[in-house]
Amino acid sequence: MKLEWENYIGQTLNITMHENYGLTLDTKSDTTIYEIVFKTGKLAGAYDDGLMLEAEREKILVKIFIPYSSIKCVEIFNL
Repeated sequence: MKLEWENYIGQTLNITMHENYGLTLDTKSDTTIYEIVFKTGKLAGAYDDGLMLEAEREKILVKIFIPYSSIKCVEIFNL
C-alpha cells in the first residue's frame, strides 16, 4: 500500500523512528533498555525519499527531513 502523504500536508505527525539508543541501567541484570525516538511536527512536504516536517523549537522554526527508511510508525493528528 502506498500512502498519499500530500493529502496530509499541514497535519501534525508524530513519527516513531527505527533508530533507538541503548542504555544499560543495571549491570547486575545485564539488561539493555532502549529509548524510543520520536519526531513531531506539521507535514510540510512529501518527497520520493522522505517527509519534511516543520516544528518550533525555542521559538525558532526548524525543518526536519525524515527518510522513509527511518520511519517505524506515524500518528496523524487534526484530521
